[in-house]
Amino acid sequence: MALEKTIAMTAAEVDAALERLTDEVLARHKNLDEVLVVGIRTGGAFLAQRLADKMQRRMGQPARVGVLDITLYRDDWTQLSHKPLVGKTDLPRSIDDQEVVLVDDVLFTGRTVRAALDALIDYGRPRRIELAVLVDRGGRELPIQPDYVALVKKLPPGQRVNVYLREMGRTDEVAIEPGPPERS
Repeated sequence: MALEKTIAMTAAEVDAALERLTDEVLARHKNLDEVLVVGIRTGGAFLAQRLADKMQRRMGQPARVGVLDITLYRDDWTQLSHKPLVGKTDLPRSIDDQEVVLVDDVLFTGRTVRAALDALIDYGRPRRIELAVLVDRGGRELPIQPDYVALVKKLPPGQRVNVYLREMGRTDEVAIEPGPPERS
């Protein structure tokens, strides 16, 4: 019997989770001048922008946000394609001595985050890097843990977590679907 798609978070729950993550980040970071929210392209970049927008509304001061492309830092990039699509990294200023909140949609093996850490270090030396994820699905292959997490969903093989966002032309939702998990 095939598994059906299960909704783990609705649009309202995704928004509430981002509000909660905003609370947690702001509890640790009172000075937004020293914080840079950086999203891992693609889903993490959209979530980072939303998180920064919420921080800015709450604090009444700009929250800096950037986007990080990790394509060439992945340990499997040669297996993805002989001509990988490399997106643009856009950081608003130097990350030296900044507190970076790295944002991704799903944390699984830890390899995507490892690649992101390598990429960030090529741009400077931050004071600290913290990790915020919408979903932690378990299954780590590297010793990487999130500092901020909205949903922990331990899944067996044969299931995957897909995060759909309005910026992708979809309705916001987190879905558990059949299929092997992406090793990220």
